[in-house]
Amino acid sequence: MTSPYARPDLSSLTQLERLIEALEKELGGWLDKSLRAEQDPTPGKGKGQGGSELQQARQRVGLLEGENRVLQQRIGAAREQIEQLKSRLRFVEEHDAEGAA
Repeated sequence: MTSPYARPDLSSLTQLERLIEALEKELGGWLDKSLRAEQDPTPGKGKGQGGSELQQARQRVGLLEGENRVLQQRIGAAREQIEQLKSRLRFVEEHDAEGAA
């Protein structure tokens, strides 16, 4: 049975889900790149300078991994909110359909 009214929020929710999925993919790509870079570091230009650059890169990877964890938690929370909104919309649609019948 179709709803007696159009859901204007459905396209927004779908768009938000797509954006979240794209963000997850991009973050996953960055994580993969950083892990590969850490496992196979390119030899430095000199002992002093290369070691310093490598240390800075490792610190940056650590920061990015922390940011990635925070963003993944935020994505999870956003998905939960989306599911709650979908559930509420289903409830409203069902009661609206029952009232119309």
